[in-house]
Amino acid sequence: MKKIWIIIEREYLTRVRKKTFLISTLLFPLLYVALIGGMGFIAEKSKETLTVAVVDSSGYFTKELIEAENNIDPSSTLVLVTNLPQENKEEENGYDGYIVIPSLNWKQGNDSLILSTYKSYGSAATGVVESKLNRIWRRLLNDSLQLDAGKQAILGQSKIGLISKNISDQQANSATAEGIGYFAGFLVYFILLIYGSQVMMGVMEEKTNRIAEVIVSSVRPFQMMLGKILGIGAVALTQFLIWIIFVFVVYNVGVKSGTSMGFMAEAVGGIQRMMGSVNVPLILGCFAFYFLGGFFFYASLYGAIGSAVNEDMREAQSLSFPVTMLVILSIAVMTAAVANPTGPIAVWGSIIPFSSPIVMMARIPYGVPGTVPIWQLGLSMALLIVGFLATVWFAGKIYRTGILMYGKKITWKEMIRWAFAKG
Repeated sequence: MKKIWIIIEREYLTRVRKKTFLISTLLFPLLYVALIGGMGFIAEKSKETLTVAVVDSSGYFTKELIEAENNIDPSSTLVLVTNLPQENKEEENGYDGYIVIPSLNWKQGNDSLILSTYKSYGSAATGVVESKLNRIWRRLLNDSLQLDAGKQAILGQSKIGLISKNISDQQANSATAEGIGYFAGFLVYFILLIYGSQVMMGVMEEKTNRIAEVIVSSVRPFQMMLGKILGIGAVALTQFLIWIIFVFVVYNVGVKSGTSMGFMAEAVGGIQRMMGSVNVPLILGCFAFYFLGGFFFYASLYGAIGSAVNEDMREAQSLSFPVTMLVILSIAVMTAAVANPTGPIAVWGSIIPFSSPIVMMARIPYGVPGTVPIWQLGLSMALLIVGFLATVWFAGKIYRTGILMYGKKITWKEMIRWAFAKG
């Protein structure tokens, strides 16, 4: 155990003291905030305001109705005209486009109108024009049906909503569970790929520098691989906790103080309302377990690959492709699990170790034990632990042979033969 702890300490301290760790840890949240703020700024600045000429042949769209609608929503302007604007004369007539409204019958359904523009516009700009026309048309229908303001308000508010409720788990909410399931599943997915590849690169670096030859002479392969995985896993956990603290600080300092990051306040408020309908301690606890368990499971496989290859990154990518495909397949299974969390694909995907870290995290927000029975959760955790220990043993056997082998192109068939070789 002492040797394992020494390896963990070495792997952890070596990485957290690097400038790349500090830069990536600090740069990621700053880039994230800049991305969110930049997207909002760009969206606001790129918003287009259209001025559209309306040629009315129906007699319904009066100047008063159009001006009233323009006053309500100034993000686009409708102008009632009597003559059709000349084509390709945008600079002369001052319009971005025009709409010709044919004779309409409010008792019948009507075909779509055509917005003719002098250049292409996105749906955000044309959608505002469409909404304005629809509001005017609804007002005309209400007047034609002689509906007073009270009846119009009733019709506008009256609708049937459908909320799915699990009677065996009162806290579960389908819409919330779907969002959390996708978020948690994809977060685990990225963690597995990013930090798993770090293990592979770390082993390749040690092999290239001949450091591993010294270490492996005094440490058993299982201890070496276990210490390396736990050490890099602690680095990943440290970085993840720093990011969580950063988000907490940004919310409490930036949002609560009423700074320009008010757009984040709405997002955080929505998250708080959403999290209020789920078992947060259970989700966080399970996320920590599956995050670490999934990392240990896949990191050992990536470590085995790193010990078998030399400096050729193409060879490393080729050998790691089957492992990466398992992670990608887990995402495909997770999509099916979110759509049907109690289906056989979801159940088996959340139990089998290679996919359980992603798929089970997509099912848990739907409710335990309502959707995920206790025995399924327990079996999934137990098999993930067994799977992690098995892959560490498997990787350690490959590591013992591969770390001392140079100048030979290795295949998975040969690596499996190393793992089950006696001695």
